[in-house]
Amino acid sequence: MRTNSDLILLDAGNTHLKVAHVLNGEIFDIDRITFGDKPVLENYFQAVKHIPKALTSVLSKEQTFTILSIAENCKVLDRDSTLPITLDYSTPETLGFDRICNASALSVISETKNTVSIDIGTCIKFDFVQSKTYKGGSISPGIRLRYKSLNDYTANLPLLTDLNSTELIGESTTSSIHSGVINGIQAEISGMIQRYEQEFKDLTFFVTGGDAQYFDFVGKNNIFANENLTLKGLYEIYQLNAQ
Repeated sequence: MRTNSDLILLDAGNTHLKVAHVLNGEIFDIDRITFGDKPVLENYFQAVKHIPKALTSVLSKEQTFTILSIAENCKVLDRDSTLPITLDYSTPETLGFDRICNASALSVISETKNTVSIDIGTCIKFDFVQSKTYKGGSISPGIRLRYKSLNDYTANLPLLTDLNSTELIGESTTSSIHSGVINGIQAEISGMIQRYEQEFKDLTFFVTGGDAQYFDFVGKNNIFANENLTLKGLYEIYQLNAQ
């Protein structure tokens, strides 16, 4: 781990803390730390205690406070921070800051009037930005939530965790679940992309998220992969609130 950073970005998601260093505006040294491994967290923050940090969190107040208690020199950014976008959303107080970060990144990197981020993680989130104005989007369950719901709400279906690629036709109960979940998500996202394309011109998509690797959407000219989209947006917001 290098420590010649001018900033550390902290993205506290539902399953892990994503950390990244920024030097001269470039993001590097990206890593993930599980919340249950407190000694690793403490050792990490001890090594970088003098470097400024920017934190976004979708965790509870108690969980976020745990991070802040061991992360010195840390600025929390949330929906009340100065943003590079306008929020045209009927319930901004309920809008996850990870979605705001994605939208903020779109407002900087997109060269088209209309842009959509597709964040594939715990949930699958579409977020639509039009001329630097956040208009809204959609949320549906991600891979693990679908596996869990099949196990929770049936008597005999197993809880699966393996995320390998799958065939169209499952030849066992396990492979049938994989097919339904993975191929179902692929079809869902492809269908959503098609609907956006039917409704909007001058349109670009950016795909991100920890589970984006299990799907293939980047074959078209207007769809791009950007695994650091949330971090990019967090950095843009930090720059507006650094003082």
